[in-house]
Amino acid sequence: MELIDLTLGQLLEKWALESPEHDFMVYPDRGLKFSYSEFNQRVDQLAKGLLKIGMQPGDKLGIWANNVPDWMTFMFATAKIGVILVTVNTNYRSHELEFLLRNSDIKTLCLVNGFRDSDYIGIINELVPEIREQQRGNLTSGKFPELKNVIFIGQEKHRGMFSIPELLLCGNEFPASEYLRIKKTISCHDVVNMQYTSGTTGFPKGVMLTHHNIVNNGNTVGNCMNYTRNDRLCVCVPLFHCFGCVLAVCAVITHGCTMVMVESFDPLLVLASVEKEKCTALYGVPTMFIAELNHPMFSLFDLSTLRTGIMAGSLCPIETMKEVMGKMNMNEIIIVYGLTESSPGMTATRTTDPTEIRATTVGKALPFVEVKIVNPETGLECATGQQGEICCKGYNVMKGYYKNPKETASVIDQEGWLHSGDIGVRDEQGYFKVTGRIKDMIIRGGENIYPREIENFLFQIPQISNVEVAGVPSTKYGEEVGAFIILKEGQELTEEDVIDFCRGKISRHKIPKYVFFMKEYPMTASGKIQKYKLRQMSLELIQKQGINT
Repeated sequence: MELIDLTLGQLLEKWALESPEHDFMVYPDRGLKFSYSEFNQRVDQLAKGLLKIGMQPGDKLGIWANNVPDWMTFMFATAKIGVILVTVNTNYRSHELEFLLRNSDIKTLCLVNGFRDSDYIGIINELVPEIREQQRGNLTSGKFPELKNVIFIGQEKHRGMFSIPELLLCGNEFPASEYLRIKKTISCHDVVNMQYTSGTTGFPKGVMLTHHNIVNNGNTVGNCMNYTRNDRLCVCVPLFHCFGCVLAVCAVITHGCTMVMVESFDPLLVLASVEKEKCTALYGVPTMFIAELNHPMFSLFDLSTLRTGIMAGSLCPIETMKEVMGKMNMNEIIIVYGLTESSPGMTATRTTDPTEIRATTVGKALPFVEVKIVNPETGLECATGQQGEICCKGYNVMKGYYKNPKETASVIDQEGWLHSGDIGVRDEQGYFKVTGRIKDMIIRGGENIYPREIENFLFQIPQISNVEVAGVPSTKYGEEVGAFIILKEGQELTEEDVIDFCRGKISRHKIPKYVFFMKEYPMTASGKIQKYKLRQMSLELIQKQGINT
């Protein structure tokens, strides 16, 4: 096996020629289906439309949407013309979107009406009021000088925004010869995708990933599951995350198989989609699989076609793994470990590994990736069985953080090793286990949350003197967000006040589930706050209040 030196666009065109009628993407809930050939034609038309409205190689296009059909069209259209796709978390609210628009230099933003209780149209009109006053294609925003276009993904029309049908028509006006010329200039080592990951400094960072990064990560992970063109993967994980746009989309496009799409996770819709489309693979974080297994209608569905899939995001309880393998017929399910900066996979279990290995480890290093455990203080490699920081090196290491060389240098050392910030151990057979974290990151149901980001946000509340955010253990999500607050002298604040301040401004999963008011924090002898002790104290405080975690 060798590394692939093709772009996403070239891979799509390869399958459109070799398997033109083969299903690429299916939405079973609405009878929508695209063959490789049909999808490639739509991608070409949209790509030309984007060029017609002024997009050029190197420009940024943001997509703020759940798993709607044209999410994928934008992913491949931008890839063909060298435009960098910036994925926007569907949970984002105004505060987070404002930062991302400023930091990423997005030239075109594509969005749907909204998601769950978040009104995307309302948010963008509030941040960029000029949209309603200026002609499409000539947007001049005082706050966001780089932003020139807004595209609405959906049936309705919105003032100042392009619609998808209009863009497809624009594609007819762009010269085919110029389109071909631009496509030929795209290299597999160009940045194709930027995903924002929350930062320990309190500001999210744009992770720059190349075609080479994500195509090969998808391919090697697909090989770990023995994918062939006959596999049909049910995609119910979000496309804005590496789990969706790399481990799902890139595993499919490198093997020429089929994606069965679920627009937003719903356990009943997932079960129905698997049965209807005879899916062979299914992905999810442990809480998703638990929701499917525990659904009252679970036994009514035929899941006999399932064979493999990926469970990732957090460690899986061994009983859940056994249930997934037994009741869902996923005997060849694997675990993948990594982070956005590693495209994302660096280790994976294999289909032949025993159940216990797949439930208690994150597997072995992926092909073409070196993984080692180092002492965080000395930088020396640890002996087998000794705990240290998990580091990796190879094709999968990101190009860097966008406009942030200092942070890039802090995680990728001079020898090219990416430092994960996770503590782990390697056994004699080469299997890795994640045992802790150097950084104070909270992982809630597979979503990474960095305390500093929430702390900086909460400091805007005038009554707060100091705030520390730490993970609180949760049986459902693994961890929940806890805010430990010291008030200014003479000031008053309630738990509800804090939560109300967050609503509509930061993502729901980042809003503290628990708010504790403190007189002081546990400190080290050198005066550093001990966050791990706050985590321990939270359990005692919750028990006193009689709350279930």
